[in-house]
Amino acid sequence: MTTPRVLHGRILTATGWVRGSIEFDQRVRRIRAAHTDRGGDDDALILPGFIDLHVHGAAGVDLMQGGDAARTIARTHARHGTTALLGTTMTAHEDDIVHALRGLAAAMAAPEAGMARVLGVHLEGPYISLERLGAQPPLVVEATMAQVRRLHALAPIRVLTLAPEIGEHRQLIPQLAALGIRVQLGHSAGSYEDGVAALEAGAAGFTHLFNGMTGLDHYRPGIAAAALAHAQYAELIPDLQHVHPGAIRAALRAIPRLYCVTDATAATGMPDGEYALGSQRVHKCLGCVRLSTGSLAGSALTMDQALRNLVSLGLDLADASHRLSLYPADYLGLHERGRLQAEAWADLVVLDPQLQLRQVFVEGDEVALS
Repeated sequence: MTTPRVLHGRILTATGWVRGSIEFDQRVRRIRAAHTDRGGDDDALILPGFIDLHVHGAAGVDLMQGGDAARTIARTHARHGTTALLGTTMTAHEDDIVHALRGLAAAMAAPEAGMARVLGVHLEGPYISLERLGAQPPLVVEATMAQVRRLHALAPIRVLTLAPEIGEHRQLIPQLAALGIRVQLGHSAGSYEDGVAALEAGAAGFTHLFNGMTGLDHYRPGIAAAALAHAQYAELIPDLQHVHPGAIRAALRAIPRLYCVTDATAATGMPDGEYALGSQRVHKCLGCVRLSTGSLAGSALTMDQALRNLVSLGLDLADASHRLSLYPADYLGLHERGRLQAEAWADLVVLDPQLQLRQVFVEGDEVALS
């Protein structure tokens, strides 16, 4: 039997902060409050591991390449505190999506040491609007349940982005939800009314809030307005480039369980240069990832930097942590991840007082950070 590991510090538990120790193997076994000041490691901050529900790439590889790409991506993001993620596709022909999902399924079936757990697929396209492609190529199609079921059989689709105003998309939402798929509204030219109707049909969230959707015009409110008025959950990219801090603050006040994603691309963890994003080429320069037109095209963000960015906006550390761990876990119904409590998976990050990573554990196994 493996001897449980013990760490000491300030621990963000499911019920709040505890100064003491956490004992774990693959799962958390015990959290104890300290009765004396131990000193030393007590300045460590121990948080749940980050859960990123929107990841395209890292380390020079893109999920759409298939093969071992998903493993490389999962290893790279684990070194930045992400302990679980969804591999996210680009709009593409079905054969290309199938190729990507086969590689992702292999990574799910045989996780390796040092990898974030790949929980499934975020299918971001091809069921989107030509008018709001963002960095997606113009290979859009209208969704059918037959196609979704074919893809879902290859690797579990946990989140699916669609434009609700297109064809029969709104009518498909209840069927998608019945498969256990979280339907998100995004890359949409729809109206506020389209967004509200989709939520009433069972849509659960919004893809990279404010980006790739109609906005908040006070005469003609769009999809973003529907999110601010009605959503319980929405994802947002907190790289401070995709969304102005003022808009982030507005969303934090309006959406109770706003959670954060990276939308990371192959440029993540890499020097400035040209990289793949699906079938397109993107350019990383000064921390931004853009198409040749200058439009933002995903990001080079990591979740540890997302945490620091949220704290820089004035969030307390527990609130920032919830938006990177607890809320995405709850959104997917993962009650054994995203929180530190007895019998939860031992997915955790250890930070210093400046919020720099010291250690990362995925299901109790320590990740080499370099």
